[in-house]
Amino acid sequence: MILVTGGAGFIGANFILDWLRAGDEPVLNLDKLTYAGNLENLAELAGDPRYAFVQGDICDKALVERLFRQHAPRAVINFAAESHVDRSIHGPGEFIQTNILGTFNLLECARAHLGGLDDAARKAFRFLHVSTDEVYGSLAKDDPAFTERHRYEPNSPYSASKAASDHLVRAYCHTYGLPVLTTNCSNNYGPYQFPEKLIPLMIVNALAGKSLPIYGDGQQIRDWLYVGDHCAAIRRVLAAGQPGETYNIGGWNEKPNLDIVHAVCALLDELRPRADGQSYREQITYVTDRPGHDRRYAIDATRIERELGWKPQETFETGIRKTVAWYLDHPQWIANVQSGAYREWVEKNYGGRAS
Repeated sequence: MILVTGGAGFIGANFILDWLRAGDEPVLNLDKLTYAGNLENLAELAGDPRYAFVQGDICDKALVERLFRQHAPRAVINFAAESHVDRSIHGPGEFIQTNILGTFNLLECARAHLGGLDDAARKAFRFLHVSTDEVYGSLAKDDPAFTERHRYEPNSPYSASKAASDHLVRAYCHTYGLPVLTTNCSNNYGPYQFPEKLIPLMIVNALAGKSLPIYGDGQQIRDWLYVGDHCAAIRRVLAAGQPGETYNIGGWNEKPNLDIVHAVCALLDELRPRADGQSYREQITYVTDRPGHDRRYAIDATRIERELGWKPQETFETGIRKTVAWYLDHPQWIANVQSGAYREWVEKNYGGRAS
């Protein structure tokens, strides 16, 4: 059995679905079910004996200890995190709590668990920590892409909290011998992504006839990684990665945010044209840039291809078409996630503008 934390979120849910499609090893999913945790993402697993869900917080030491004791997972994949930069600017405290203290608690419980295993089980155990390219800071236009040896220079409360958790994971390997693996991924997109992130926000707002807000000049560059490719990379790192090492996972798709929005608009123009015949581009508006907005991220994913044989299967063109089609085919999912805690947070912090 593997223990997946944050498995009801965007990447975690996609990973669990991908894992169980690829094999039969059971999954225990621990998720707090904050606003972005959505069990509807895993509805197809209802009644599947290979899957179990526990609602709880990775900061709850007694709970995590009990899960290790009862289920003896042979690996932990830690997706649990507060992940939205804007939210970290408005309220950094939750990011410190979950991303740093929560990771610390998981590491402590994993360390205790490891100490009770026999030699074979101890050798096989892995703790895979899923992180972000944002820990590396910002790049100038012509700078080489981030490699695993790039210096950490986080610029937001979110990226600083993830950088701190990465350092804790590394320290537990070097101090206590915990067999850890760290992955730093670029911007994910695909099915089940919460509509606070750029691509689903543009799709949802466009269909609702709302403005498509672009920060600053829209020339912030990101590397875009289809979530299915990310899941395959994590499976590969878990299977063959060297304990104590870091692997950067990227899509080799650097694009300015404005180009991303134009691509979404073009697909919607094709697949769900506006009634008035105009392009969805007419809804684009430019808004004041957010504080500390990094100009460019770019992942060099050479190492994981060279050492583990992984490379992305989707181009941006194929991945974004799949993504837009998925959102068009799942209007009820969109409606459901836009209610409740998400709506309350948006109205409090953005006056309703971010949805």
